[in-house]
Amino acid sequence: MHRRSLLTGSAAALAAPHLARAQGGAAARTLRFIPQGNLANADPVWTTTTLARNHGLMVYDTLFGLNAQHQPQPQMAASHAVSPDGLVHTIALREGLKFHDGEPVRPADCIASIMRWSRRDVLGQRLQSLLADMRARGDSAFEIALRRPWPGLAWALGKPSANICAIMPERVAQTDPFRQITDYTGSGPFRFRADQWVPGSLAAYERFADYVPREEPADFLAGGKRVHFDRVEWRVMPDPATAAAAMQANEADWWEQPLADLLPVLKRGRDIAVEVVNTAGALGMLRFNHLHPPFDNPAIRRAVFPAIDQRAFMQAALGDDPALWTVPAGAFTPGTALANDAGLEVLTGPRSVEAAKRALAAAGYRGEPVVLLSPSDLPQQNALAEVAADTLRRIGMTVDFQVMDWGTLVQRRAKREPPAQGGWNAFCTTWEGLDTSVPGSHQAIRGNGLEGWIGWAESPRREALRDAWFDAADPETARRIAEDLQRVVWDEAPFVPLGLLRPPQAFRRGLTGIIKGGPPLFWNVRRA
Repeated sequence: MHRRSLLTGSAAALAAPHLARAQGGAAARTLRFIPQGNLANADPVWTTTTLARNHGLMVYDTLFGLNAQHQPQPQMAASHAVSPDGLVHTIALREGLKFHDGEPVRPADCIASIMRWSRRDVLGQRLQSLLADMRARGDSAFEIALRRPWPGLAWALGKPSANICAIMPERVAQTDPFRQITDYTGSGPFRFRADQWVPGSLAAYERFADYVPREEPADFLAGGKRVHFDRVEWRVMPDPATAAAAMQANEADWWEQPLADLLPVLKRGRDIAVEVVNTAGALGMLRFNHLHPPFDNPAIRRAVFPAIDQRAFMQAALGDDPALWTVPAGAFTPGTALANDAGLEVLTGPRSVEAAKRALAAAGYRGEPVVLLSPSDLPQQNALAEVAADTLRRIGMTVDFQVMDWGTLVQRRAKREPPAQGGWNAFCTTWEGLDTSVPGSHQAIRGNGLEGWIGWAESPRREALRDAWFDAADPETARRIAEDLQRVVWDEAPFVPLGLLRPPQAFRRGLTGIIKGGPPLFWNVRRA
């Protein structure tokens, strides 16, 4: 596969003409952000998309927040006490917490929010399995009673990745978790201007004046979330050259995911910094639909492995600079404690299209069409999908490559109908490296069928190993379980790891206080 060429030299001429150039007055108090794609839906519980998560972290607060060492700290919580037997967690709320409609945050709001989140999130589902009761204790505290101790509860409630435990008003949190919310009243440092939302063009946020940050300095998702801009605008620019031109012309302040081909152009701008902000990276993967042929057959899924060239996927997405990606990548995030080499030769051994063809024929593939979805407005994921389509075609599969905008793809991939009735067979995506570093939060590794993540893989073996990991008594036991899990991944092939991406972001050098280590965060940032 060859990367598409772009006329980067003419990028400045393609700047969106409607973007204001003024930097005085109100414009100076507005942060202009180019997100990686379109905010198609704004419910960070209903969907696992990174865009909805990034939006959710602005609009909603969480009971806990992870610090730079990924340890949970109280956020909306004033205190957190655990009973000696580990079964009862008592969470007291900070004074002054308010929703964007001016109503106080109550224990009932927190309980309803946790219940809705627990139906959709991978760790929330563990809470459901352990939960005995949740009950209010007066006007400012509540208890979570468990049937078995779970030391990781605070981490689950505070993790910054899909799905986040966003605290919503009780009336909103009572929405069926399998339906999207329509009331965006939040609890966080920014208020979402739904009345100004133009999907595909603009999402606007205003500083919530009544938000009370913690006293401590900002520390990743922990500490004080102090906002220094009156307004943040997400300006959607599907064309990378237009986005690059906007950065060069000082018509945008921060670009989340520049196209690799345009990085040299951006780096030549003396007022633009190009740096990796999300140091945890994102694990790329090819995800299969396990409900319908041909990928309901594990032997057909396994047949793809011999032809997978992870380096080709990474180069297509991020270019030739190996500092921006890592291969090989197994089932867990490279460089983390549970990353291992067990069975990794399925991806590191000699690559052979012919071996894949033989395996595919032996598995019974008879030329059935494979509907492979790709997002037109997410260049990196589109690049992964293009390489995947080429790989599947070369091993003899009939590929129906369907390109659509990300919002449409998110709706499409949620469909369980057969591909001929509007469903799908496979798509490429990325998962936050923090999520895929351990079995507990690794959505793609689960095997809980229709209750699980898109693709609906079912595997009693993986579920049993995941449960054993939660109960592991020491790090060595946890590592052995992770190795066993990775071997089962190669046998059952719920997904194909494609490599770890660390895409850089571009921002004006005049911006200070950008918090690194994870997603783009809009507190603590100010204009020098």
